[in-house]
Amino acid sequence: MSAQLPADEVTRLQSLESFRILDSLPEQSYDDIVTLASHICGVPIALISLIDSERQWFKAKVGVEVQQTPREQAFCAHAILNPADIMEVPDATLDPRFANNPLVTGEPGIRFYAGAPLVTPSGSALGTLCIIDRVPRRLTPPMAKALKALARQVVRLLELRRALAELETLAQAQQERQQQLEATQRRLDQVILELAQQTMTDSLTGLKNRRAFDQILREDSSRMARTQSSLALILLDIDGFKAFNDEFGHVSGDEALQQLARVLQAQARAYDRVARYGGEEFAIVLPDTSMAEALGVAERIRQEVQDAHWPHRPVTVSLGVAAARASQDSLTLVARADKALYQAKATGRNCVVRDTEVV
Repeated sequence: MSAQLPADEVTRLQSLESFRILDSLPEQSYDDIVTLASHICGVPIALISLIDSERQWFKAKVGVEVQQTPREQAFCAHAILNPADIMEVPDATLDPRFANNPLVTGEPGIRFYAGAPLVTPSGSALGTLCIIDRVPRRLTPPMAKALKALARQVVRLLELRRALAELETLAQAQQERQQQLEATQRRLDQVILELAQQTMTDSLTGLKNRRAFDQILREDSSRMARTQSSLALILLDIDGFKAFNDEFGHVSGDEALQQLARVLQAQARAYDRVARYGGEEFAIVLPDTSMAEALGVAERIRQEVQDAHWPHRPVTVSLGVAAARASQDSLTLVARADKALYQAKATGRNCVVRDTEVV
């Protein structure tokens, strides 16, 4: 005879599902409980049976090989109808509910059954801790007390298992959030770096811009003061660039600036810093460089520009070179290089003029 459904069947099944215990692998803590129940009560069969919508499934078992049976055959489906008490069947062959049950008439040949409901704190009976014998018998009061105590331990194990799973889920979620935060921070750092590079880069030539030049020169001047090293500066200007723009247009002028930027980068040394100072004027900061060395770099640049192939007409540059030591600041160095550049343009252009101030 099939058991009626409990009044709270919907919430009971939801509660059972929340434990995520169905079809889980064997666990020693549950196996120990059915072993204890079997020994304490002196029976060959003990089960932790959970009643699902269509079946009873055994989380732990002693004395049987099957893992589940149909719900309509389950003694435990009757036991959960009264969550407060143990359901005891002294002789199943004499009980009209079970006399024709396949588990009675066939294997495992149930005669005696006692099931202590597994009741959650909310009052739902998930299944039972049950003991079974193949001969009729009665449950003694000490056995009943022990069976109830072990059933309570099963529920505590279920709750602990669920709490641990929830903690692991939270920990995993926290780890994923942390990874997301770190990834977001890396992207933010990259954006900040790119923005910083953009604010320090001339969009036309790809060289450092005036802002970056000022910062570089301040830093190198400060290092020069600390280390008593040398520092040189080249300022250069395209000769007749206004006339070039007027004759060939601003697009061609921009292309000339871009080509000159490539020449400067190719001729500068690895540790020199090239910048577009403004308009058609460029600057090269040369750390740890004497006047003689700076003049050599400047002359090489002048010659390379003069010899390069330019689309419309030859292009030349005038260059002013200044060198300083620790006693002079960056502004003074710029002023002296600018003065030398002015002299180069005034004396015929396409030449290198050095600052004559003794350093």
